[in-house]
Amino acid sequence: MEMGDWKKFGIIGASLAVVGASFFLGIGVGYVNRPAVEKVVNVLNKETTKPAEIDFSLFWDVWQKVETGYVDKSKIDRSKLVEGAIAGMVRSIGDPYTIFMPPQETKEFQQEIKGSFEGIGAEIGIRGGVLMIIAPLKGSPAESAGLKAGDKVLKIDETVTAELSVEQAVRLIRGERSTKVKLTIFRENDGEPKEIIITRDTIVVPNIQTEVKNGIFVLRLSHFSESSPTDFRKAVGEFRGSGATKMILDLRNNPGGFLAAAVDIASWFLPAGDVVVTEKWSDGNQEIYRSRGYRELESTPVMVLINQGSASASEILAGALRDQRGIKLVGEKTFGKGSVQELKELRGGASLKITIAKWFTPSDKSINENGLEPDIVVEAATSTEAADPVLEKAFDLLR
Repeated sequence: MEMGDWKKFGIIGASLAVVGASFFLGIGVGYVNRPAVEKVVNVLNKETTKPAEIDFSLFWDVWQKVETGYVDKSKIDRSKLVEGAIAGMVRSIGDPYTIFMPPQETKEFQQEIKGSFEGIGAEIGIRGGVLMIIAPLKGSPAESAGLKAGDKVLKIDETVTAELSVEQAVRLIRGERSTKVKLTIFRENDGEPKEIIITRDTIVVPNIQTEVKNGIFVLRLSHFSESSPTDFRKAVGEFRGSGATKMILDLRNNPGGFLAAAVDIASWFLPAGDVVVTEKWSDGNQEIYRSRGYRELESTPVMVLINQGSASASEILAGALRDQRGIKLVGEKTFGKGSVQELKELRGGASLKITIAKWFTPSDKSINENGLEPDIVVEAATSTEAADPVLEKAFDLLR
């Protein structure tokens, strides 16, 4: 994604953090002291109750051959060798959301979660091994250039995306304001790929927009940021003062964000104690997040709009409102991003973003890869249509 997944705070698996540290420690000792490194590995195995049978000899054999045999030794950067080894180890898991980030990537990620960066303003992800647009941000260069949720990104400038991680794609797409990037896009039903040239700009992540239309309060939530709970509280005040009695909650092209924000916003619609989402880990343990019961919107008639750009925290909120209150979902199937990532800071400014759990709706349906099917299927308007058929259908249903 052009904007990284938002971090979730908590405790990360200590064993994985130690594995990353062992690589750094091993290189610090150096190849000459390889036995000392192997002792560190044995200590690691003992501490993590794993059998001391992991053989690093192949790793060190390759390291030696690179250092002694590579033709251009001046280009060998030991720190990059280490980063590459760690990145490859993490990538071998096969989870596009679990990644090692060197210091510069970590710095860029931290800028993203503060809500401002330079790029094209599109959330991207990998589904079925293909890089694709999850959602263009409203008012962004990506939206202005015509990118749509579900577009497959085949090339970034002249780089084929097939072997890129999300973070590598982010680095290629982002850049200084006023510079250009060319994306080769394949869109279902178009037949042939097409090139779209986009001028980068400073992207400020939008949050909430409201309006009263046809006597119904329309609330568009673009992202689940740190400020979303406060902004939503203000929007509830606007709803109260608008005279409207019904609401449309538009989560289309909302790629998600902070779990805490989704739980807080759900608390306006659900009674205290209602399950919002369940987080399940590989060891069988789980954590249940419940509504705080703010009460204001508990009896308000609501329709929720979704599409394939609705992901992560959007799916949590939509799934909770449907399961607990029977609120209808209108539009298209959601993206299916139902896994939990956590950011762990490492030495030297690097970090590890790792998937630690998966999300399940109150009815115990897995969001991850499955997504949410709408109750009322309405396809989005084509580029030649001025109307918004999804929104219009929600108006009709509420009326």
